[in-house]
Amino acid sequence: MIFITAKFRVRPEHAEDWPAIAADFTAATRAEPGCLWFDWSRSLDDPTEYVLVEAFRDGDAGGAHVQSEHFRAAQQKLPQYLVETPRIVSTSVDQDGWSQLGELAVER
Repeated sequence: MIFITAKFRVRPEHAEDWPAIAADFTAATRAEPGCLWFDWSRSLDDPTEYVLVEAFRDGDAGGAHVQSEHFRAAQQKLPQYLVETPRIVSTSVDQDGWSQLGELAVER
């Protein structure tokens, strides 16, 4: 799978509204057949920073994502709300979902 983490620094005046601002893009991406997950979190240290954790089935699914109409629309819409270009880590991982964190096993 293609595993991506990206950090988005949102202009302070738009930080509270970011989930709504990105809602259409988020919903459309989650509906893609090759999208495994597309999840936003907010930094505990910086209320203007949102972290996106996303995964796609494979390179073809990732390619379809960046070629999609909703991706192009996001390229036009989202930058105006950002302080800087988002930072990203993108890599291929030889698995197809989340693994358990054995060092913190929960036993009941």
